[in-house]
Amino acid sequence: MDWSDLPIFLEVARARQIGRAASALGLDATTVGRRLRRLEQALGQRLFEQTPTGQALTEAGQDLLSRASAMEAIASETRTPPSADHHIEGTVRVSVAEGFGAWFVSRHLGSLADRYPALSVDLVATSGFLNPTRRETDVAVLLARPRRGPLRTRKLTDYALRLYASAQYQTTEQAVLARDDLRTRRMIGYIPDIIYAPELRYLDEIPGAPAPTLRSSSINAQARMIASGAGIGVLPRFIGDADPALVAILPSLAITRSFWLVTHQDTSAFPAVRAFTDWLVALVATERSNLIP
Repeated sequence: MDWSDLPIFLEVARARQIGRAASALGLDATTVGRRLRRLEQALGQRLFEQTPTGQALTEAGQDLLSRASAMEAIASETRTPPSADHHIEGTVRVSVAEGFGAWFVSRHLGSLADRYPALSVDLVATSGFLNPTRRETDVAVLLARPRRGPLRTRKLTDYALRLYASAQYQTTEQAVLARDDLRTRRMIGYIPDIIYAPELRYLDEIPGAPAPTLRSSSINAQARMIASGAGIGVLPRFIGDADPALVAILPSLAITRSFWLVTHQDTSAFPAVRAFTDWLVALVATERSNLIP
């Protein structure tokens, strides 16, 4: 693979039109198209599909976008070492899922603040999301890829979820040693009537798991109930593995979900927005082992 093709791929992925990308790159559209075909041939995978509005990433393209974006961010940091003289200022509002915000993003925000002292970050970590299409937020990390809207979207990362119980729970007669044990155990989960995304219906994917009887709209509240020994529940690894009061059970039962990084196409290139998204992409690349095996 010719590595010089990756910046062209990134620009087309973000612009979603070869013509627009070519203009931004200072190249003609024919050259951009030829370089994309060369990259696809080298990888043996189709990266884009032609749509009425332009180029749409395939699943292979989304995977390459995540990896290439991380490489781009790392290369940028290598060329320009982090320092306090980066003149990025203003406020960027970021909407993320409650668990991801509380247990992952917030733990690392200090490094972003050290690099950009004049940048303010409003981290909105709640059960639900602000809408980037309506400019309610500058950046959103969503559980599903938006279907429409004037947005720039990239797959941020996959992440794994497992069943967890408290360490003390697993030393009692209630300990779960086999899948069949789940049928008679108390489960903890979301409230079905007010679940804010279908991707959160984790227990539906675990054979034999009964419906939860201790329920909360808050993943943090669920984690506290599990840690107290009240029952068993599904948590992302970045929560369950980070809490010493919790232990993973039945490791063969694993669930995978994805986070999608979304910005409005009119503001995605703003320095404050770009500083945050580049930082988050690079962070996820370095912390991938804590997100998914």
